[in-house]
Amino acid sequence: MQGIGMLHNRENPADVKKAYPFAAVAKMEGIHFFYFSFKNVDFDNMKINGWMYEEGKWIRKKVDFPAVVINSCNPKTENQSKIVKKLKKYTIFTSFPVGNKMKVYKKVKKAKVFASYLIPSTTLLMSEEIISFLENQHRAVIKPLSGNHGKKVFFIEKTEEQYKVTEGFNTMYMNEKELNRYFQPILSAQKFLMQPFIECKTKNGLTYDFRLHVQKNGAGQWEITLIYPRISGNAKMISNISSGGYRGELASFLKAEFDEDSKKVKESLEAFALSFPAHFDTLYEHSFDELGLDVAIDANQRLWLFEVNWRPGSKNREFDVAKRLIPYCKFLINEIGIR
Repeated sequence: MQGIGMLHNRENPADVKKAYPFAAVAKMEGIHFFYFSFKNVDFDNMKINGWMYEEGKWIRKKVDFPAVVINSCNPKTENQSKIVKKLKKYTIFTSFPVGNKMKVYKKVKKAKVFASYLIPSTTLLMSEEIISFLENQHRAVIKPLSGNHGKKVFFIEKTEEQYKVTEGFNTMYMNEKELNRYFQPILSAQKFLMQPFIECKTKNGLTYDFRLHVQKNGAGQWEITLIYPRISGNAKMISNISSGGYRGELASFLKAEFDEDSKKVKESLEAFALSFPAHFDTLYEHSFDELGLDVAIDANQRLWLFEVNWRPGSKNREFDVAKRLIPYCKFLINEIGIR
């Protein structure tokens, strides 16, 4: 029976926290599941030297190509990319990249339906563009086009005589000449976009946003896995958890920050979490299995879309993810008529 294969860079599934929850849920769902790495694929014999979880341990087993592959990592080498490309001829992959921030921005803007949630963004090519941008905007944010886990994000504010530049814990004051000199090598080394700064702070002055983690279920419909606030645990202006922020609990956070409006804000977040992914799916050739939407709510309770992540983290909620992902894989198998 063709089933589900989980593809990962690491050779041993015992080293991958998600592998066991996926195997356990697959067993409960009554579907064949195995784990494999890139070098386990044998195209000559159309077999995979994978791992299966049986009687409390992972064991080696040669299996047929799966009907569906959970591609939980990116290929790191040219050879791995070739394996992925070839494997896609024989099986369905669950995850597909959304592209960089500007690609997502342009797609959503062109489609218009959710354009009002976008922060106006431009690709930043020259440092001089920062100066002209701040003639009309009091503050600007500069961030890498491709996700950097909150790193290399610059906040720039124009004062009467200088420019205040903040990156992480570092704050610098520069004149126009110094600002141009500082950003020139940064913009030459990496691609960035520029946006007006949207302030999203708690009553205590900490920066925060919301992560909306959504997944497709066994009926191929979007479901909310988890919504939680990400709060900067210090003076940094970034709430990204990998950059020092922490995860809060939604109900208590909304109650503390929005008082009698907490229910309305919660409903707004939930409505967006389900409606936006359904629309976003229509903008691409491939459907997505899960998305991580980073959104903010400003002082006027307006919702802004910061970023769309195609492979959001699932730390400490691996079983919650598996309980939707494995049934979704079964849905994909049924969709193509493989039993």
